[in-house]
Amino acid sequence: MMIESIEVTINDKKYKYSRGITLQEIFMEHQESHKYPILIARVNNRLRELSYKLKDNCEVEFLDLTSKEGNRVHVNGLTFIMLYAVKKLYGKAADIYAQHSLDKGIYFQSSFKLTEEKLEAIKTEMKTIIKKDMPITRLTIDRLEAIDYFKNIGDNVKADVMKYNTDNYITLYRLGNIYNYFYSLMPMSTGVLKDFDLTYVKGNGFTLRFPTTYINDKIPKYKHHQNMLNAFSEYRDWAKLIGIENSTDLNRVVSNGKINDLIKMDETLQSGRLLKISQDIFLKKNKVKIVLLAGPSSSGKTTTSRKLCMYLEAFGLHPKTIGMDDYFVDKKDTPKDEEGNYDFECLEALDLKLFDKQMADLLKGEEVKIPTYNFIVGEKEYRNTMQLEDNDILIIEGIHALDTKILTNIPREKKFKIYISPLTELCMDNHNRISTTDNRLLRRIVRDNRTRNYSVEHTLAQWPSVRQGEELYIFPFQDESDATINSAAIYELGVLKTYVEPLLYSVQTDSKYYEDAKRLIDFLRLFLPISADRIPEDAVIREFIGGSYFHE
Repeated sequence: MMIESIEVTINDKKYKYSRGITLQEIFMEHQESHKYPILIARVNNRLRELSYKLKDNCEVEFLDLTSKEGNRVHVNGLTFIMLYAVKKLYGKAADIYAQHSLDKGIYFQSSFKLTEEKLEAIKTEMKTIIKKDMPITRLTIDRLEAIDYFKNIGDNVKADVMKYNTDNYITLYRLGNIYNYFYSLMPMSTGVLKDFDLTYVKGNGFTLRFPTTYINDKIPKYKHHQNMLNAFSEYRDWAKLIGIENSTDLNRVVSNGKINDLIKMDETLQSGRLLKISQDIFLKKNKVKIVLLAGPSSSGKTTTSRKLCMYLEAFGLHPKTIGMDDYFVDKKDTPKDEEGNYDFECLEALDLKLFDKQMADLLKGEEVKIPTYNFIVGEKEYRNTMQLEDNDILIIEGIHALDTKILTNIPREKKFKIYISPLTELCMDNHNRISTTDNRLLRRIVRDNRTRNYSVEHTLAQWPSVRQGEELYIFPFQDESDATINSAAIYELGVLKTYVEPLLYSVQTDSKYYEDAKRLIDFLRLFLPISADRIPEDAVIREFIGGSYFHE
């Protein structure tokens, strides 16, 4: 009897395999074309674990940690190993809490007193677990049984999360005698998770670091970012104070009808922080003449800069705004990227010589013809003049505003630098954080659709190049700031859900972006919807959902 076979296309080559063969049985044939171990695969555009059985003709793409999908699998696998090591070394009650990103890694805190020696012991135990190549087993169990399990082991947060998953069955993963729930697929065993490092920070805090798509070779030496850590910590301490540390805490506030109170508290706090920064600038008015503001995409820079101007005016200063985009070189002189497209994000796309000279001339009290860039014809136009009086102060916003290569002709003490980003501290549960990048992506999807009529797929297609630009031109200079503004609202994911969820459902199953949309939909299922009716007009989130005092 002939064995029924199927045709599988891998890297544009066709192979014959027996029907029912698993990805695990064939992936080693293709490992040599990958720098790192293969973790998962894309089968006909759908992400699959290596235990998946191939039943029909299909196209397969194997993924390692240098893909964004593989990187999530890698990080969650390492988190599981770390949790296993911690409980083995320090007992069943010991736990770790995923917090936020820090220096291309994830910042964690332990439930027990941590020292450098203890962290080194955890790292050694993780390496032992990896060397043993222990299986990570996928299990499908009844949701109510999963809730009971997590309650019995004292993980009430994860048990509460299950309440907001309406599926009858839940996918758990087992490593040794530990079961856990993660929001991504997982590797089949620990042996493929060799690339990582742990770095002690302070107190009970440490970072888990690993190769990413932005690290070409080995993991670089840890670089501490105290400004970022302070901003995250301030947010986390406040959230803990009011009892909202994860998605279930936020849902409880919504269920109890207290969300409007939370919105008022959050927005009052946000305004107070910006008012404090405005006061700091005012107190330095005899020296500071330029405020430079930068941050990654969808951080709320426009709203924040305009609100900052309003607060500075309340202190008697007269802000005048300049956008660095108006200093682009002529389009014909714009550098091109590796694919031959104009690269408007690189520093060389700006006429730095003109920018530096004009800013210096303004500080001297001279009248200057300020350019306005005409994006249609690709040239600067000179229609407006500017001159600074005694109480005037320049507010400059742009992707390169914190770069040390700009305004080198102006003393540092005359500049006040602000970094802004929605530094999401809210977590899904103890072991699954909410990515700041995902928060910004949701904001951008909503704004792109509302203001430019862009589809979800268009935004998702542009996102990798946006992220690449941020990694090159924004994040390296975040430590240059005199102040860091966290523009995240503790309630905003429930609000964004009501706007973005219908848009995400527009992505069809045959789209290359279907898995991205599905992942975001699955993530948003954990949040109850929140109405935008009581959000004030000057809130940053209004910049994306509409109804902003500063935009409409």
